[in-house]
Amino acid sequence: MINMRILGIDYGDSRVGISITDELGITAQGLETIHHKGNDKIVLKRLEELLSIYQVDTIVIGMPINMNGSKTERVEVTNKFIHKLKCKFNKIRIETIDERLTTVAAHKTMNYLNVNKTEKRNIVDTISAVYILETYMNKIKNKN
Repeated sequence: MINMRILGIDYGDSRVGISITDELGITAQGLETIHHKGNDKIVLKRLEELLSIYQVDTIVIGMPINMNGSKTERVEVTNKFIHKLKCKFNKIRIETIDERLTTVAAHKTMNYLNVNKTEKRNIVDTISAVYILETYMNKIKNKN
């Protein structure tokens, strides 16, 4: 039997962080950051390539909600992207998770690891995607 993985996405204006679970679904690791400059076709094409490499049955995408719980203007943009995901990958379950503190946590981690400024820009989205995926995995664990 093939173990299915979960893919995590931190969807941003110009960069998209990607994370994935290991085959047993125990850990989440950063995969890459897709630089798309606002072009979702680039993101969807890369996701298609990744989905041909990894057996994924669920995609988790972070929802950009304000600290007070209200929706940001990014929510609409993210929802449009989710619609594209659902159309293109209709066999895969698409879930959303509140990503309120993921970027903050990612920056704390990078500061702790003394990551330099240039590197930070390149990996912050990937690390945020890992936090999004871990948040979702914890939610599942707590449900069971």
